[in-house]
Amino acid sequence: MRMNVDKVLERDQKLSELDNRADALQAGASQFETSAAKLKRKYWWKNFFSLCEIISLLILL
Repeated sequence: MRMNVDKVLERDQKLSELDNRADALQAGASQFETSAAKLKRKYWWKNFFSLCEIISLLILL
């Protein structure tokens, strides 16, 4: 009987640790999503300005 109680308590502790790890993973994923969107936007503008420069150069020639 005592062994079963110990196993239940151990299982509860492992589940609690797993829940904490899942929360940390979710927070990291959210931060990654935000930084990926910023990076995508940055390179979109960089490509846009490069295209504008090329078009301007072609118009001048």
